[in-house]
Amino acid sequence: MASDNGGPWGGGGKDRGGSGGSGGNGGKNSGGGGGRGKRPGDGPQIPEIDEIMKKGQEQLKVLMGGRGGGGRSGGGAGGASQMPNLGRGSVVLIVLAAAAVWLFASLYRVDTSEQSVELLFGKYVQTGNEGLNFAPWPFVTKEIYPVTRENIEDIGTGIGNDAGLMLTGDQNIVDIDFQVVWNIGDVQKFVFNIAEPRETIRAVSESAMREIIARSELAPVLNRDRGVIAQELEGLIQQTLDSYDSGVNIVRVNFDKADPPAEVIDSFREVQAAQQTRDTLQKQADAYANQVLAAARGKSAQLLQEAEAYRAQVVNQAQGEAARFIAVFDEYAKAPGVTRKRLYLETLERVLSQVNKVIIDESASGANGVVPYLPLDQLRSNSGPNSGGNN
Repeated sequence: MASDNGGPWGGGGKDRGGSGGSGGNGGKNSGGGGGRGKRPGDGPQIPEIDEIMKKGQEQLKVLMGGRGGGGRSGGGAGGASQMPNLGRGSVVLIVLAAAAVWLFASLYRVDTSEQSVELLFGKYVQTGNEGLNFAPWPFVTKEIYPVTRENIEDIGTGIGNDAGLMLTGDQNIVDIDFQVVWNIGDVQKFVFNIAEPRETIRAVSESAMREIIARSELAPVLNRDRGVIAQELEGLIQQTLDSYDSGVNIVRVNFDKADPPAEVIDSFREVQAAQQTRDTLQKQADAYANQVLAAARGKSAQLLQEAEAYRAQVVNQAQGEAARFIAVFDEYAKAPGVTRKRLYLETLERVLSQVNKVIIDESASGANGVVPYLPLDQLRSNSGPNSGGNN
């Protein structure tokens, strides 16, 4: 009995070799047999604790991927040798999983219509373009913005909105509605240089429109200058935003409406109708004035031409008479007697041809010396104009 139960762990002490035996002998030498008699309850309790520990090691081995079963001594030794390797594998898996999570959090994708801003502890690092980008999380964060999307700001629209009421250069009030279409031109400037982009664009657009309307009169704004005003407004808004380094690009400006205020719209329409009537009457008066003036100018030109013709006629006639007188004088200087007689006969012919006359020849025979003659003047008067012209 005493030899079978030698040692505190029973039969298990033989497997541990000489160390267990020496321990048992030491116990005998120091305590003797009387020592075991003092602790009668130690024998059955120690093997139960040993079994519990071995079973726990085997179960842990199975849970960590090992295989259960085998001897008690082999199971205990195998479990003790496999525990460090299983611990290292778990750590590797945990590290790989953490790296995958970190890589997933650091990679991001940017679409074709977007750009991103990467920040290192809130400070700008770079701009991310289209495609897959890398921002080491959590040190570098990113913000993605749609840079090609068109944003619309409506100004002056809505009932009870006074933003569209503006004063013109001729002291009139006009109600204007327009749209400003914009997108992001430089994402870095857009993010860091302006705090409230939409409010800034609205304020700048309204201010620019008021400046342009203040230099214009009411009638051109309502009728024909909307396209010119829209083009000038787009340039002025872009210039102002560029001075702020806002990174905003103005795409276009839509000038939708320009009307008088609703409170005076009826009176304004009456004034417009009166102005149109005035313009119509003024055009009719201008047309009549142009017609009369053209007729007067034509008559004046005709009178001038007639006067010129009469002057030329009189001058030519006088020059002809002078030339004829000079020619007669030259002939008279050559033969005075003959010239005087010829002038005398021509003068009598010219005078006597215009009167009724009777020729009397005193030397002729007959009653009272009257000479019958052919009444050529009566024949001339009775004949036609053609025959009279030939005579």
